[in-house]
Amino acid sequence: MMLNIPNALTLIRALGVPLFLYLFLIADQPVASFVVLALGGITDYLDGKIARALNQTSDFGAKFDPTVDRLYIAAVIIAFATKELLPWPLVAAIIARDLILFLEIIYQKFRGIPFLEVSFLGKAATFNLLYAFPFLLLEEVAVIGVWCFAAGWSFAIWGITLYFYTGIQYLAKGLRKPKIL
Repeated sequence: MMLNIPNALTLIRALGVPLFLYLFLIADQPVASFVVLALGGITDYLDGKIARALNQTSDFGAKFDPTVDRLYIAAVIIAFATKELLPWPLVAAIIARDLILFLEIIYQKFRGIPFLEVSFLGKAATFNLLYAFPFLLLEEVAVIGVWCFAAGWSFAIWGITLYFYTGIQYLAKGLRKPKIL
């Protein structure tokens, strides 16, 4: 079923991407940008919990949710790099990881290989990245900025490490020949 509470939350999260980009890049509102990213992280957590609790999981939601996650990550890292908050080589590496996995999905579709499910570590990587970015926005805020900067980079380093580790895992698993029973 496409129209349900979890998919509506994911759609709201998707609509937050252009709002974040406007607030961060054009309006120069880091605190409002923080709120949008934080709400995006909360809805990312809630959509899965609600889907399982209300038995509203769907194939569409299983594909839509991680797509919106990738959209958020790409938008935020590119926006951060344009303001020199992240180095461009790191941004290129993260985008390359997602592009390689996208090509793997096309390969799997072409070969009739079932898609891999997102692993717990893959979810943890996304969680860490989606929680790192809002904290990094608050670096300039008096009193809490230094703590937010430290927390943001702690989440970011752990998230980036897991992101690449799980990318390698997904690639290796996805390229194996399926076992014929």
